[in-house]
Amino acid sequence: MIEELEQILLQLTQPDNAIIQQATVQLKQAFKDPAIIPALCAVMSGSQNPEIRQSAAVMLRLRVKKHWNKISPNDRESLKAVVLQAFSLEAEHKVQHSLSQLCAMMVKHETPDRWPALLQLLNQSTKSANPHDRRVGLLLLNKVIESNPEPFKPHYCQLLHLFSTVLQDYSNPSALYYCILTLTAITAYTGTEEMKEMRAIIPSLILALKHLIKADETQAIEAMEVLIELMEIEVSIIVPHIADIVRFCLEVGSDTTLSDSLRVKALSCITFLIKLKSNSVLKLKLLNPILQSIFPILTAAPPPGEQDPEDEEDDGGDPNDSDNPKHGAAQMIDTMALHMPPDKLFHQLVPLTQACLSSENPYQKKGGLMCLAVLAEGCADYIRSKMLSSVLQTVCQSLSDSNRVVRSAALFALGQFSEYLQPEVSKYCAELMPLLLGYLTSLNEAKIGHVTKAFYALENFMENLGSDIEPYLPTLMETMLSALRNAEDLKIKELAVSAIGAIANAAKELLVPYFPPVIESLKGFLIATTEEMRPLQNQSLDTLSVLARMIGKEVFSPLAAECIQLGLNLTDTIDDPDLRRCTYGLYSAVSTVSPESLIPHLTAITTVMQLALKSNEGITAHLDEDKTFVLLDDDDDDDNGNNAGGKTDEDFLEDDSEADIHDVAGFSVENAYIDEKEDACEALGEIALSTGVAFQPFLESSFQQVFEMRDFPHEDVRRAALGALGQFCQAQHKVWTENRTETNHQALMKLMDVVLPCFVETVRMDRERPVVMGVLEAMNAMIKSCKEEVFRNPSHLKEISNVIRDVLKKKTACQDSSTDEVDDEEQQAEFDAMLQEFAGEGIPLVTASVPAEKFAPYLNDLMPLIMSKAKSSCTVADRSFSLGTIGEILHALVNVSGGRGVAGRLSNRLLPVLVAGVKDSDAEVRNNSVFGLGCLAQAAGPLVVSDYPMMLSVFSNMLGKESDLRVIDNLCAALCRMIMSNVDAVPLEQVVTALATHLPLKEDQEENQTVFNCLTMLYKHNPVLVVKLIKPIVAASSHVVGHKDVDKETQSTVVSLMKELAHKHGAEFQAAAASLPAEQQAKLGAAVTSS
Repeated sequence: MIEELEQILLQLTQPDNAIIQQATVQLKQAFKDPAIIPALCAVMSGSQNPEIRQSAAVMLRLRVKKHWNKISPNDRESLKAVVLQAFSLEAEHKVQHSLSQLCAMMVKHETPDRWPALLQLLNQSTKSANPHDRRVGLLLLNKVIESNPEPFKPHYCQLLHLFSTVLQDYSNPSALYYCILTLTAITAYTGTEEMKEMRAIIPSLILALKHLIKADETQAIEAMEVLIELMEIEVSIIVPHIADIVRFCLEVGSDTTLSDSLRVKALSCITFLIKLKSNSVLKLKLLNPILQSIFPILTAAPPPGEQDPEDEEDDGGDPNDSDNPKHGAAQMIDTMALHMPPDKLFHQLVPLTQACLSSENPYQKKGGLMCLAVLAEGCADYIRSKMLSSVLQTVCQSLSDSNRVVRSAALFALGQFSEYLQPEVSKYCAELMPLLLGYLTSLNEAKIGHVTKAFYALENFMENLGSDIEPYLPTLMETMLSALRNAEDLKIKELAVSAIGAIANAAKELLVPYFPPVIESLKGFLIATTEEMRPLQNQSLDTLSVLARMIGKEVFSPLAAECIQLGLNLTDTIDDPDLRRCTYGLYSAVSTVSPESLIPHLTAITTVMQLALKSNEGITAHLDEDKTFVLLDDDDDDDNGNNAGGKTDEDFLEDDSEADIHDVAGFSVENAYIDEKEDACEALGEIALSTGVAFQPFLESSFQQVFEMRDFPHEDVRRAALGALGQFCQAQHKVWTENRTETNHQALMKLMDVVLPCFVETVRMDRERPVVMGVLEAMNAMIKSCKEEVFRNPSHLKEISNVIRDVLKKKTACQDSSTDEVDDEEQQAEFDAMLQEFAGEGIPLVTASVPAEKFAPYLNDLMPLIMSKAKSSCTVADRSFSLGTIGEILHALVNVSGGRGVAGRLSNRLLPVLVAGVKDSDAEVRNNSVFGLGCLAQAAGPLVVSDYPMMLSVFSNMLGKESDLRVIDNLCAALCRMIMSNVDAVPLEQVVTALATHLPLKEDQEENQTVFNCLTMLYKHNPVLVVKLIKPIVAASSHVVGHKDVDKETQSTVVSLMKELAHKHGAEFQAAAASLPAEQQAKLGAAVTSS
């Protein structure tokens, strides 16, 4: 059998398919013979052909993996002996590699202690005086431990001792390589007893990496992963060595003689460190050396005759090209902006950036602009409040620079500013729009890369203009429609379709006149079937989704059914994850304007989306050996020999019940499939919420599939899945409120009991800040719509309150709350502050949902954490958040049982904070403080009556001095709240007269509700006073009636008061109305005479 087997294995290595197929059939037959194991052992150790020895080892490994239990004890023992013997004698590296993997697979079944000969071989070989033996021993050690890190735990201290010696074996680079890979494998499993040893070997590790870089850059890239692993799993190990690691990585990142991939790897290690330990980086004064090293990378000119990938004519270069040191440097600054306090970052960064921008060298200028661009997301508040006009001026000048490299970078920067520096950046509309429109008319279509950047900037800028876009609309739409009709290049059409979506976001119903030609073009694109139309079709679906949401229900609803059919037809005929993803967005958008047109198709739509979540498509397993072996083994199924036909790697991944993870060199997932999963989650959540009871048959299956995604490795999928889980709860709540059966209520409770603990756990444990922010947002939305139902389960109040407290105290996994806290704890990155704001927003929502006395103990713990952010040394954003949250909590206490008592008990702590806030230099902080004082008076009522004179005097002083219109509106509302809460404690004549002179409200139309509720009450309480002030009151009413920003309920309050006044005080009312402009007279007259 041995010779026959060797012959079959030889045929399998031939380059002829027919021979391979014939050999496969013979091999399947051979596998049925019980003597196959000894025969394979004999071939593996005895064949003269290394390829055949390797094939035999692979066959044995697959046999052991799947059928270990069917191998007789004798065969197992002889296999253990043969494989070690073969390994000791083998000279070919690739065969050693396969043998070491066979050993690793056997250890999986046997555990190291049941195989003492293996431990003995490892011990001898790794300590051998012969360098070749050491290298081979470390290869075996690496494979065996990578597959089974945990069973070797008792040997870790001994291993670390070995590593500290091996890491100094500089003349043996392969030994260094295997040693570092093994160290990487055990990092996740090390405990406190190994910490000291681990810390001690870091300096040797850095030196070993330096030697490995000289010997083999590809191996060095893989080995440098150890630094990322150490940071991620056990950052405390590297804390004492942070400065050395940063210096080493900067050396590698700056060395232009090394490969781009290696330099990018080194830079990414520092970026990862900044994300996890920005405080330590600042404390060790490493920010300046890092910036001094990466600016030359950011501003480097490409080699003569070449361009940076993103500046190439056809824009073939992907702007996210990961093997590009320049992008690595920009990404590091982006990460600094997201994770460091802006003051500290800008102090070091501004001189470097200014030097670049004032240089004559185009690549210096480009570097300066790139730097400004990537700061916009993380330091938005800082740039908006301290330097917006100067950076925009720089960008405007650069947009007309003579060098295209500079102009391109300026367009990118403007796009970033437009995305992140809203709403302030839109105020520069008059300066920026003409420049951008100029770009569109004078661009040469051949330079498609440049056109793409101009569209990027234009879209982001337009999207947030709102009605300010109106004067530019004719020019914009003419340009876009002409491109849809006439452009030869499909990319230009795609960009124009995308721009129409951005225009629709701003223009909303102003776009109605242009709607028919746009729809005709989009429909034309969507019925094409050729491959090159795909990107244009995807963009058309995205724009159609925006139009559905923005153009108005009346205009879009007639087309809703047809749009859904277009989407379904496309996905029926084309198998493309990007296309499917875009249809999900369309269905989701249509569900918000015309749910009834989606309902007939829910079965088809939810099936496709659930399949997308289930699918492992796009996940490729990188197998270490030739796929044929896998196919063979998968065919060899002793239990049912009817499994014909090879399987793909995906099947291999899905079908195997064992975790093959160590068997596979790694997984790569195509981005399109990740995006599809993310969008499927988002769409299912929104569709469930929009279609309500019609979604019930699909709720459970959708919930199960989405729930599976909650710990998906990719953060965007996790965030979308968790958000959708919250929406499923809201959807079930909506179903229950419309039909309050016990079954519906039980279903709601069951969902919440699964989802809320999952939310709380994620907030505490997830390492990614955007995921945690998304979950807090989802939890807040759920509490806001489901109110007291969330707290039917008594444990939820405690869990939610405690997790909010943990975020405010920076105790969660995604917050860098290291013991090496930066001295002035007030300073933190804007996104860290934003995370705390999301948590703080939950407090008033909980307050509004439970009886005040029940929440009071938790509120007492949370209040000091909120109040601490109102100090004058805090940032404007923090002060505004703190006082705004206090105001919202008091506002919530007005309407809950026991609210008055709790507000009264809080008043002594809150009054001084709110009174200090009304004197703040920032208008928003003053506004929030005034709102808070008004709500305190309203919530605590008679309990704060002794503070009324002081509050009235504060308000009176403010009214005399305040220039901000929104603050004045809120002063009026606060006075009204005081009156409604305690009419006898207010000198009405004086206060109401002052109030009337400041009506109508100019900015905060929502507060009309408070003002007119108060005037209605006053009219009942003191009609003479109201009639005396009838002229300003009638004038204010005429502004509110028919106002698009005032809700129906408030309008009807106003109309009722006017009818009452017209009925009982006709002459005075007529005189007051007569002094109004004709249009307002007519509006008011119509309202008063309406039935």
